[in-house]
Amino acid sequence: MAQSPTPLEIKLHQQSNLLEIHFDNETECMLSCEFLRVHSPSAEVQGHSPQQATLQVGKENVGILKIEPVGNYAIKIIFSDGHDTGIYSWDYLYRLGENYEQMWLDYLGKLEMAGHKRKEPHD
Repeated sequence: MAQSPTPLEIKLHQQSNLLEIHFDNETECMLSCEFLRVHSPSAEVQGHSPQQATLQVGKENVGILKIEPVGNYAIKIIFSDGHDTGIYSWDYLYRLGENYEQMWLDYLGKLEMAGHKRKEPHD
């Protein structure tokens, strides 16, 4: 199995609530704090199977307070809503970046199906 690309740089843009990641295969991605929060790899969000996943709502204005390294394979993100149990491996971050558009559309669809109106984040 080929090893996942590794981030060379991870930069948080607090004004825009975007996490910029540059991988060693020259891939770059910008992931919103909201996207990262609603796709947290934690059991609290994902459950222990896809059927147990919990739809995260009201996260439009969530920010990132702190990013901590976990060994040399992942980061832990502490969000402004108190969520801090997700460990984002390099592989998971890369998959989020590669599949951002489809995952975002899927999330918006799930919100709509659940009857939640997403508010535009305020500045």
